[in-house]
This record gives sequence, C-alpha cells and structure tokens, in this order.
Amino acid sequence: MTGPQNVGDDDDRLDVLVVGDANPDLLLTGDVVPRFGQAEQILESAELVLGGSAGIVAAGLARLGARTGLAAVVGADEFGQFVRDRLEERGVDTTRVHARHDAATGLSVILSLEDDRSILTRPGTIPLLTAEAVAEAVDDLRPRHVHVASYFLQPALAAELLTIVTRLRGDGITVSLDTNWDPAERWAGMEPLLEVISLLLPNREEVLALASAVSGHEMLSVDDAGKVLSSRGCRVIVKAGAQGGISFEGGERAAQAPGLIVDVVDTTGAGDSFDAGYLAAMLNGIHDEEERLRWAAVSGSLSVRGAGGTEAQATLGELREHLRRQSLHGSAGTTEEAGSSIP
Repeated sequence: MTGPQNVGDDDDRLDVLVVGDANPDLLLTGDVVPRFGQAEQILESAELVLGGSAGIVAAGLARLGARTGLAAVVGADEFGQFVRDRLEERGVDTTRVHARHDAATGLSVILSLEDDRSILTRPGTIPLLTAEAVAEAVDDLRPRHVHVASYFLQPALAAELLTIVTRLRGDGITVSLDTNWDPAERWAGMEPLLEVISLLLPNREEVLALASAVSGHEMLSVDDAGKVLSSRGCRVIVKAGAQGGISFEGGERAAQAPGLIVDVVDTTGAGDSFDAGYLAAMLNGIHDEEERLRWAAVSGSLSVRGAGGTEAQATLGELREHLRRQSLHGSAGTTEEAGSSIP
C-alpha cells in the first residue's frame, strides 16, 4: 500500500481529513454498575471530555504534528461548542464541523471499570453527516489521506461511502476505516469497501465479527479473521490489547509489535489513539510495517494514562522518546510505570 508522505510539506493541503463522530463523553468511574429500584450510588469521578472516535483520532493526529481537519455534525448547543473548543485547542481545523439547529449534539455516557466499560450513546447529530458534506470537505481542504470512523453510527454516509472512496482513490487519496462496534450487530455492507479502502483498523472483537459477516461463518481466531478480511484487498491492522498491534496483508500475517506496560487510568479512546499513531507513522514516511505498528501500539498505550480519550495523548517528541526506550530494552515493559499493556 502506498500512502501520503512527509507531514508538514510546505503547501496548503491537509495531511488528514477525519470523517465521523465528535461528541462529549461523560466519563463515570467508581460504583458504575446500575442498580435500579431508586438506589443511589456514589461515584469516584465524573468528567466531561472530548469523545467520538473521529474526534479522538483527530485530536491525536494533531498532537502528533499532522495537519488535521474534521468533517462532522454537532448541534448548535453547549455540547457542540464544547466539542469545537476542545478540537480547536488541539489545532484541528473545524471549518467542516457543521452546527445544526434542529438536532442536539450526540453524547456518550461511559461507565468505566478497571478492566471493562459500558457505553450509552444518544446519537443526536452523529448520523446526520452526509456524503455531500464529506465531498465538499475534501474539495475544500484537499487532504492527502481520509480516515473514516464509526461507520455503523452513520447510515446516510455509509450508504454512499463506496462511491466516495472510489472517487478518492481515483484522485490518489488513500482512505482508512475504523468501523467501531455495530450496535445492531449485523456488520453489513463491508465487503465491497474492503476492495477499495487502504486500511481497516478493527479491534479484536470487531475483526472477528466483521470477518464472520464477510465469510458467512463464525470466526474464532484473530489470525483467521485478519487473513480473511485482508484477502479482499485492504491491509488490516488489528488492535490486539496486550499483544499490541497485528498487521495482515494479502491474506497473510505481515507484522506484529507490542505496546507499553503502563499504569492504566482509563482505556477510553485507546484504539483511536492507536489509529492516530499508525497514520502518523505513515504520514512521516515510515514504510516498515513493524515500525508503523510500534508507533500505533505505543500511542494507544500512552493514551490510557489519563481520563478520557485525549488528555494523555502523546506528542510526537514524547512518542519518539518512548519508542527509543522500547528499542533499547527490546520489550514492551520499558516505561517507568507498571500495570497493564493496552490498547
């Protein structure tokens, strides 16, 4: 797969246009498993942070030095302004984040446990992003690469995505896709997209579900699932938890790289920071697949040090320092922290 090169070339093109969902996350920790019957429970913390897969990826890319824009829809309300403010603080171009007066900004409530979480989402404006709006954003911002997030939360965009990606490919613009979870658990519509996108970035659960839907029979192995999906044409990058990242290409496993061992504060958005790290490596002209995976897995690992998906995202300098240390020690457990290796 070829890809855009050299973050920061001296022209007016964006490095990446991220397309998808951007909303606040209300992150709750402590005694978060609901008990009905009017039981009152005491929380450890409650924080309102930037969320949405696309929003977190965009913030992570900008943090890593990529010129990044976001195409999304928010409401003309306080939550919508919150989203725009947090993105602009990171340096993300929000000129294509449209505010609608006829719908409320989406919102996710995340019930976070130490080793798991549940997500309750009010879609709000999330499904309102259209193919026309994305095409206009591409024409206006002229990105080298387009990353699409939360495919299954955006039915209007999903219905036209094959046409959009085919056009982008003809214009020499590469496309990556992170479907995220399908709330309906049907996982439909993906097979033709696999032939035209450059990268698919699922986690372990998603790659199994997607491959089962595409193949027509249940997949039980991440390796088998990655091989099935990558045989359709795209490179498949699996976010594999403590194993870091695994890459598949042409129906075969291509590479694997570990993350870091860190003290985990919150795993929300770690997979999105993983996406940002992989794309940043590609944009920086790194061709070695194992090295790209190292950028991705270390970016995801570092993001879990803070609450929410964006607070602890790495800068480019910080990422490179951790990569250097990892290379010197030759293992995942090379940071000053101790805990779990995630994304």
